[in-house]
Amino acid sequence: MAKLLLVDDNQDLLGMQGEFLRMSGHEVETATNGEEAIAHAASSHFDLIITDIIMPTKDGIEVIITLRKTMPALKVIAISGGGRLNAKDYLSIAQKLGAAATLAKPFSGSELVATVDRVLAN
Repeated sequence: MAKLLLVDDNQDLLGMQGEFLRMSGHEVETATNGEEAIAHAASSHFDLIITDIIMPTKDGIEVIITLRKTMPALKVIAISGGGRLNAKDYLSIAQKLGAAATLAKPFSGSELVATVDRVLAN
């Protein structure tokens, strides 16, 4: 069982994704924006952070940059449904900045769990 931080400004997706991860045996905490995510990461140990890219306050790119500077060993999965750019463009940037894996929305619960398990195994 791993301790995960799930970050997304969409409450419905946050709840659904969190439930899939809990059902697969992981402990899950949540945050609804990048500032909350960075504060949670600074105050608690996580094995993995899953962050959306397009969010208010601080976006996922800023979260990844901050985490790479302050906690370079922490594994990150970036997720995105796109915005001004195509989701693949945002996810490509996230991977170049150090995300261990990426998922384009929409994705299934089984895809999320498989990606989390693969990243944690490496």
